[in-house]
Amino acid sequence: MRDEEIAGRTDSYFNRTRRIVEKFGDARVTYAVFLRRPVVSAPRLAVEFLEAVSARRGTPIEIEVKYPEGSWVGAGDPLLYLTGSFACLADLETLYLQKLGPACVAAHNAYQMCLELPGTAFLAMEARHCAGQEMQEMMAYAASVGSAAAKREGARGFIGNANDATAHWFGAKAGRGTMPHALIGYAGSTLRAAEMFHATYPDDDLTVLVDYFGQEVTDSLAVCARFPELAAAGRMAVRLDTHGGRFLEGLDPAESYAVLERHAPAAIRRYRSETELRHLVGTGVSAAAIWRVREALDAAGYPKVRIVGSSGFGVGKCRVMAEARAPLDLVGTGSFIPDLWSETYATADIVDYDGVARVKVGREFLLRKNGQRRGS
Repeated sequence: MRDEEIAGRTDSYFNRTRRIVEKFGDARVTYAVFLRRPVVSAPRLAVEFLEAVSARRGTPIEIEVKYPEGSWVGAGDPLLYLTGSFACLADLETLYLQKLGPACVAAHNAYQMCLELPGTAFLAMEARHCAGQEMQEMMAYAASVGSAAAKREGARGFIGNANDATAHWFGAKAGRGTMPHALIGYAGSTLRAAEMFHATYPDDDLTVLVDYFGQEVTDSLAVCARFPELAAAGRMAVRLDTHGGRFLEGLDPAESYAVLERHAPAAIRRYRSETELRHLVGTGVSAAAIWRVREALDAAGYPKVRIVGSSGFGVGKCRVMAEARAPLDLVGTGSFIPDLWSETYATADIVDYDGVARVKVGREFLLRKNGQRRGS
């Protein structure tokens, strides 16, 4: 990024600060960069930006990453210390904070989701919810960081994503996915859409979206009957994306409770919030819905057909699904994108001017008692 672009995108008081410092004499400063909530460290995009600016300006910036990528970071703990010319660093604050805070919170969300369902694979489907290419890149990177952290603790984590542009974060050359609702509407039936897909991509595994006509069970079994070889070989999956305004085919509140009584009675025998109950036995893609489809597939002789769940699988829903032992093979989700954007606001404070420890009142937690940087 050129200096004129930086000047145009940063806050104006940082531009003015740079000019004042250049007029009255530069100083060597150290910034502490932190968030006010626990996160998973995802500093790469911010660090790469700082390194690129440092190289282009020919001014060294010492970047001390206190928590390696994928590490848990407590609220208020500095993730980075940046040391260098005040004139060089002053106008960069807005931009590196943009690249740090949201990525760290999204990485934390992805990490938690993966750990709640450690035996389930995840597919990142955040792109459609992002405000442009830069956010799309940031969120995919964050999901990969959170996933890698969860994998180190035994979770399957994210196995890929839904578009080519950011597939590299998951070690892939291309995005994954089969069909949207629009293809089923075009085909006129779920079965015909599956036939069209298989005819066009005969070597690919087949994942069929089965909620378009509100016949999740009926259409799942029809597609399996049409492609018994794929079903028997474990090369077929059904994806549940049932609208939150209705129950899955054959379910109502009473039948939803009955399904969970058969498979996970403990999940419904303790106090639940309204949201948790909806995830368990409510409308949409509930735990009862997933169990009902699994029952139908197994009873019809298709035990190797996998179930993919989508629609609002954030941390809370993943936790409830784990408690209900929902038989999910894959979750497609973009719900690691932070819900409360104000939680993503990172902050940078100078804690050292030419070797003298100094920070604004209230931020002394960034310093040690002897004036040294915290964590040194």
